[in-house]
Order: sequence, then C-alpha cells, then structure tokens
Amino acid sequence: MSNFTESQTPLNDLRVILRNQKKDDRGYFSRLFCPIELKSSGWHDGVFQINESFTSSQGTIRGMHYQKEPCAEVKIVSCVMGRVFDVAIDLRPSSSTYLKWYGVELSSSNSKALVIPKGFAHGFQALSNNALLIYVQSEPYNIEADAGINPLDSTISIQWPLPVGHISDRDRNLPFIDKNFNGV
Repeated sequence: MSNFTESQTPLNDLRVILRNQKKDDRGYFSRLFCPIELKSSGWHDGVFQINESFTSSQGTIRGMHYQKEPCAEVKIVSCVMGRVFDVAIDLRPSSSTYLKWYGVELSSSNSKALVIPKGFAHGFQALSNNALLIYVQSEPYNIEADAGINPLDSTISIQWPLPVGHISDRDRNLPFIDKNFNGV
C-alpha cells in the first residue's frame, strides 16, 4: 500500500496528496515525505531544506512567496497542528492556468499536503490559532531570488475564507500584478 494518495487540482501540475495514516490503538503513523513515492506527484529533486512555520493567530496571512530562477523550488507543505487555507498561484506565462489560484484546507486531522511546483507563488491563511506547517523544499533559500505577489492583489483575487487578520509589513508591501509582470 502506498503511503500517499494523489489528486490533481484545477491548476496545471499542482497536486494535493493525502498522507495515508496507519492507525492502531496507540494513534497513527503517517509519512510526511518519501521522494521515491512522490515522483508521480512532481517531486524530482533532492531535499535542501525542511522548514517549520508557526502562526499564532487565526486570520493571519503569510505569502504569496516564491523564488525566481535559477533558484525556483518545488515545495511540499503539510500542516501538522491546527488548520490553514493553503494557496498557490500559477505564475508560469506558458501555462493555460497562468495567474489562476487554488486553495485547499490543510490540517492536522485531514492529513493533506500541497505539492507546489516551480513557477508558483505560495501562501496561506491560518484558520485556527497555533497553526504549524512543515515545508520540504527542493532548493535552499536564496535572498537574491526571493520574490512575491501581494496576497491582497485584486488581479488574482484570492478568496480568503476568514477576515484578514495580521499581515507582515513585508507581505503587505509585496508588489501587485501589473502590465509589466512577465511571470516567472
């Protein structure tokens, strides 16, 4: 039995995986990452970083972040405590889903993860207090390649499920999509 069940989203190459849980009277075990089993979901790179993101307040938005080439990365994002609305935006001009977004609830109880390919921006809104995410990334963080799209951009028009709570100054000041935006 595979440790993961995959489903395609409406956006090209963006996938949701379900971490299958092996349960017994003690609780459960689930695998967060296995490069061999996740190849069909779009993981073809090594692991360069595993990051943890803790958000204390419900309604907080983080994002929408990405790294520019040649440092673009594949991410697998899992929520291991609490709940988040996880969002990805397709920023690949050659894609038929260019500038479209997709969001899915990730939680400690639903065992879903989002596999975000290169060329996508990523962010989330905490749906609970004390939300903890684990990111597996195919590339190391590079400050020179760091980029983002404003999470409140009306061109993208993400439908955040909760009233917007806290947003960092950095994220609030990310650029909006304009006629000069050429994707990634």
